[in-house]
Amino acid sequence: MGAHGSGRDAALGAVLTDRPSAAGRDAPGAFYGRRKGKRLRASQDELVRTLLPRLRVDPRDPLASFPHPSASLRLEIGFGGGEHLAAQARAHPEIAFIGCEPFVNGVAKLLAVIARERLLNIRIWDADATELIGALPPRSLAGVSLLYPDPWPKRRHRKRRFLSDRALAALARVMTPGSELRFATDIDDYAGWALARVLRSSAFQWTAERPDDWRRPWPDWPGTRYEAKASRDERKAVYLTFERRPDRDPP
Repeated sequence: MGAHGSGRDAALGAVLTDRPSAAGRDAPGAFYGRRKGKRLRASQDELVRTLLPRLRVDPRDPLASFPHPSASLRLEIGFGGGEHLAAQARAHPEIAFIGCEPFVNGVAKLLAVIARERLLNIRIWDADATELIGALPPRSLAGVSLLYPDPWPKRRHRKRRFLSDRALAALARVMTPGSELRFATDIDDYAGWALARVLRSSAFQWTAERPDDWRRPWPDWPGTRYEAKASRDERKAVYLTFERRPDRDPP
């Protein structure tokens, strides 16, 4: 939005502020990306100012944020433009979905779809995902998606990657046994990074039994713009499914 923002930008800033992460800037999984991109259109700005406050989820009692009872609750971390999240909400109206995305332009795109299609089973967290996960009740999530996260390719930045040992421990607390953590990336190094951390975790297991289990997307996969870009750039995506193990009984 630049240094010469208008009054409209100030109003937007009052709704979406650059809140620092409670986890601290050096915490693995903390949000490091941009929160604002190009100037929003007037219609998008209106949705951010009026609809977003009504759709923000209360992480302490997330299901109470939805207008109807739901069979289960799922989370998408970093939903980008919201294509996958909206497709899941359309296909599963009985399920409640939380979408986490601090980037205001992506939030605005999803808000437009929610308003146009009256998708009642989506709520939004427009701040750091680590704060949301830390506030959710234990065993409250029946599934989590992390799709094409920022790979932070430079070695000195790899601690910023979301899927870390600490993030897996935090997710294990809020996911039900048997639920799935879905991870998609087109960066080989990040796929290896994720697998290494899951394989040393006692809370998750990789479910793949054959190459097609990670080479092909999930059956309900609608595709995303990030996947399309990877295909244009001739990068192969991988689709990893990690299952939350049952908790071990105490000795």
